[in-house]
Amino acid sequence: MSAESAQSASAPPPRPPQHHRFTAHAMATTFDVFINHDDADATYAEQAAQAAFQEIARLEDELSRFRASSDIYRLGQLEAGESILVGMAAWDCLSLAKAVHEETNGAFDITIGPLMGLWVTSDGEPRHVSKETLNKAREIIGSQRFEMDSDTMRVTVNATGMIFDLGALGKGYALDQAADVLLDWKISNFVLNAGDSTLLAIGAPTGKDAWPLTLGGGAQALPLTNRAVSGSGFAVKGAHIMNPRLFAPVPIWNRRTYALAPTAALSDALSTAFMVMEKEEIAALCARYEGVEALELETSV
Repeated sequence: MSAESAQSASAPPPRPPQHHRFTAHAMATTFDVFINHDDADATYAEQAAQAAFQEIARLEDELSRFRASSDIYRLGQLEAGESILVGMAAWDCLSLAKAVHEETNGAFDITIGPLMGLWVTSDGEPRHVSKETLNKAREIIGSQRFEMDSDTMRVTVNATGMIFDLGALGKGYALDQAADVLLDWKISNFVLNAGDSTLLAIGAPTGKDAWPLTLGGGAQALPLTNRAVSGSGFAVKGAHIMNPRLFAPVPIWNRRTYALAPTAALSDALSTAFMVMEKEEIAALCARYEGVEALELETSV
């Protein structure tokens, strides 16, 4: 999606870039904003992009489990039976997490964090876990262990020491909210990218029907408009995906799963769930929901 390279002196002058690009770091990754050139001049596009980045930074403060001021961090400090009121961002993400947990029969779970430190060393190497240690972890894992009251926006935990981690959908949610900011700025054709793992395409470049995206380092073309795509695999982080059904890591193999969905938060969550689910389950889920698709590409890992 980069602008065309410059031509030689004797060649015709290069065409103007088709989009403006802006970059910022947040949520432990790099966010990119691509705005169609005809939607705004460079100054206005930059102002709109900065407003989107500010929204992403605000959401990181509200959703990061590592920031003591966040709702997600505070949930992790509760003892069994205790509850707190949460803000809209945390409520949205927790609600979606519970829904995806149910729709995937437990293949997606934002409370699976305690297993990471058990099965994987700080160097990323696998290690043996005793049955006793694993059983203790089971007592604080499971999205069924927290309850949500929609009348008061209060969240109650039913186990002490739970870990809530929105890493598998938080970036996607941030893209959805950033998209709303750009739309408020009357920018209607753009792509948002969270670390190349989740992309949200709205509208299309001038003269085209969709944004010409590619997957797998260019292995497969994916024209995309008004939809999001997310990918999960092992190439970058190794054995980092946990199977909530088996309370064990997903075995490393040479595939990367992609989920397409109407929102980036949903595609983000489903791409992780698809690494756990059987192909028949995935097909059945996609058939139930319009705009949801699954893709799978082989990788070198």
